Amino acid sequence: MPREPRPRLLVFDVNETLTDLFALAPRLTHAGLPGHLLPVWFAGVLRDGVALTLAGGDASFADVAADGLRTLAARTRLTGDTEEAVRHVLAGLPELPVHPDVPDGVRALRAAGYRLLTLTNGSAATTRAVLDRAGLTDRFEAHLDVAAAGRWKPAREAYAHALDTAGVSPEQALLVSVHPWDTDGAARAGLTTAWLRRTPEPYPRTAHPPDWSATGMTDLAARLTATSPA
Repeated sequence: MPREPRPRLLVFDVNETLTDLFALAPRLTHAGLPGHLLPVWFAGVLRDGVALTLAGGDASFADVAADGLRTLAARTRLTGDTEEAVRHVLAGLPELPVHPDVPDGVRALRAAGYRLLTLTNGSAATTRAVLDRAGLTDRFEAHLDVAAAGRWKPAREAYAHALDTAGVSPEQALLVSVHPWDTDGAARAGLTTAWLRRTPEPYPRTAHPPDWSATGMTDLAARLTATSPA
């Protein structure tokens, strides 16, 4: 059951939550890399970025993603120019589409009076580019990344950066993400959480359970707008 009080601020993860990352697969193929290994590459980016945070290191999403592509190129014995392949794939990030359910869901939540912002381990500039193309930029009051916090999600400092920016307490905010590790981290930082079930995989039993669960943004909007903030 959702916790009280009802959240007033919705903090959205970006990669895979709002954006369709599989649209990058053709870029991998065009660069001579196996497109079907896109999930493996992205999982490695998250793993290595979080590992750096735990070790006290600091690297941008783009730098970690580039290293992951170099590793993928070596493992698959890419015959072309590796650095050109890296540039080609990463150039596709600002051009990613949002999931089909995102525009209507975002508009419904904003119309219901919720404050919206984004928080990504990636780049805030990339988020703006994606949402500009989707015509959704003005529905959000801020687009944040973890650079200012110096720690990747799911570190507590990353969520605190969003809370400080919005000027709200943890219990007034709800983190929306497709990633169980993200909802788990936000819950441990005191936020309410919503998990989007975009895939058939079950929610891990070892993670802190989400307060809300929905099949997508329109489903989440329908659930939350029934209890929208006064």
